[in-house]
Parts: sequence; structure tokens; C-alpha cells
Amino acid sequence: MRITATVRQESTRRDVAVETDGRRTDLALPAVNGGELLASALATCFVNDLFREAPAHDVTVDAVRVTVEAQFGGRGEPARALSYSVHVESGDDPVRVAALVRATDAVAEVHNTLRPALPVTLTDVRIGSA
Repeated sequence: MRITATVRQESTRRDVAVETDGRRTDLALPAVNGGELLASALATCFVNDLFREAPAHDVTVDAVRVTVEAQFGGRGEPARALSYSVHVESGDDPVRVAALVRATDAVAEVHNTLRPALPVTLTDVRIGSA
């Protein structure tokens, strides 16, 4: 799978386009910084992967909320910490849902891309019904 992202910035306008294997999507993206986009990428990756992995674990997911926190230092310094919490709404057995969350954490591609340089830590899992 080949993914590209292109950002064109003018003084009053930002155009963003992403593409996966030739399928292009234009995004309306307000002025945000790279750290915010990194946190959004981690959250989006986990949400997508959780829904992808759920059928293999025979778990129904009604909704999921992922909150990512990135700690950055001064100008030019890399992130010092990346962590995230997950809240899954599901009527299935909470033990099975929690196992799904842990399995998804192990295969989340964006997380695993960053992990060789910096830990990406799952700090909290909450399971509730819809």
C-alpha cells in the first residue's frame, strides 16, 4: 500500500490531499500543527484498526473514542512521550473487548512505525455499553 500526503499553504489557505494506492481524498484542514496531526494520525489508525480487527475476534464495536496525548519539548525537539486511552462501547463481554483492544494495540501500523524510536503507550481501556 502506498500512501502520500500533499500540503500546499498560502497566506490564507491550506490545501491538503491524501492518496492511498491511487484513491485521492481532499481534506478541509484548518491551521493545525504537526504534533496535532501526529496525535490525530495515531487516534485514527487505532480506530480504523479496531473496527478492522473486531470481526476476527468476534466482537461487535458500537463506538470507540481514542484520546492521544503527545508531550513535546522545546523548538526542534522530538516528542518525549506518546500515550493514548481507548473507550469502547460494546454489548459484548468486556474481557473479550479488552482483549480486542490489546490485540489492536499490537498491530496498529502507525503506532508500530513510531515505536522503534519512542514508546507509544496504551494507558487506559474503558469498556461500556452503547
